[in-house]
Amino acid sequence: MTMVTAMTLRVLKASVVLACVGLVGGCSPALDWREVRPSGTRLLALLPCKAVVQQRQVPLAGQNVLLRLHACTAGGRTWGLAHADVVDPTLLRAALDEWRAAAVNNIGAVNPSVLPLQVPGATPHAASARVVLAGARPDGQPVEMQLAVFVYGTHVFQASVLGARATGEDAANFFSNLRFAP
Repeated sequence: MTMVTAMTLRVLKASVVLACVGLVGGCSPALDWREVRPSGTRLLALLPCKAVVQQRQVPLAGQNVLLRLHACTAGGRTWGLAHADVVDPTLLRAALDEWRAAAVNNIGAVNPSVLPLQVPGATPHAASARVVLAGARPDGQPVEMQLAVFVYGTHVFQASVLGARATGEDAANFFSNLRFAP
């Protein structure tokens, strides 16, 4: 199991804990949108819940990088925003390709749908994309995932939604509100 795959599984386990904590809250709305700006970046995003921030060293594009992840669970889905600085611009494509491949492998997706992606203020890159996946959780339950991979300078970003259903107006809102501050 790759380090990225292992980290994704840990994030999913953490998300289950977050979901249980959310059930205790009871009275809060399912989606409570808030602006997030990951530290050390110019990215602005809207998450529908209060994120837990985790970080660790992971192998990516043939080197170890510090990966920071903002993740939360709301509306029966896990919402995430990860980023890392690969430092070397020649490694951007490899990093984005690895993240896309890890997502496909994590849920055993077949026939991913790749869509163009334009995040305002992002550095244009041929490997930037929005990907829609369908697969299964480890227990065999069907799962959908949408992710966007993109770059700003030498930083790579992945925004994702994972759940029984990862489409709809709220997922569209999440992806359409990704942008970089001037």
